Amino acid sequence: MDNEFNGKVAFITGGARGIGLAAASALAAGGAKLALVDINADALNQACAGLPNASAIGLTTDISKPEQVEHAVGETIRRLGRIDIFINSAAILADKLFLESSFQDWDRMFKICLYGTMSCLSAILPGMIERRYGRVICLASDAARVGQARLSYYAAAKAAVIALVKSVAQEIGGSGVTLNVVSPGATNTPLRQEREQNLRAQMGEEKYQRRVATVLRMYPLARLGEPDDIASAIVFLASDRASWITGQVLSVNGGFVMP
Repeated sequence: MDNEFNGKVAFITGGARGIGLAAASALAAGGAKLALVDINADALNQACAGLPNASAIGLTTDISKPEQVEHAVGETIRRLGRIDIFINSAAILADKLFLESSFQDWDRMFKICLYGTMSCLSAILPGMIERRYGRVICLASDAARVGQARLSYYAAAKAAVIALVKSVAQEIGGSGVTLNVVSPGATNTPLRQEREQNLRAQMGEEKYQRRVATVLRMYPLARLGEPDDIASAIVFLASDRASWITGQVLSVNGGFVMP
């Protein structure tokens, strides 16, 4: 993949850690310039400093606020020239039964996972269409494809992202811009680790370890994913090797879901 992305500019939300940072590292190794977008300023600074051979800028942004998205996109274009690749990895997780959740929970989830995605697409796509080139990869979840207890409104938001990407891919396919979805199974990201720590505290060690064993039995490859596993699929879809792939959902899940 040496220099495969030389001269390309990637805009990555949730880019300070986890899957977003793993994708950033792979693109940087291929020569891309990067705009990492995240709400955590300290994590952004650390991420940018640790990237190999990259011209990376960090943009502290709350993607649930459209005006902040517009500013981040404008700054990227001003400082790096354009946006060729958009990777939407920003998300939050929930861990509640639906009947224990509230409108405030749903609203926050959809503002970040769905409306944040829509704000980014609205700001980024016109430039891609004008240049007749672009690669968009949005992260969903296999919870959106099959449902998952205690993740109901997260799954709903991610299912909406899948529908959004497929629909926009149909609308702008003639422009040379592709839009696809990568749908991970359970992945060992900081976001998941934080959720697991909370579950461990709530359940106690013995019950939690039984839960871990049960989860692993659901994966034919007998392990959870790592951020690099997901990043490999993202990087392929961001490349010119995937120029005839659009409107698709690629599950990277160790066999958890086989649709």
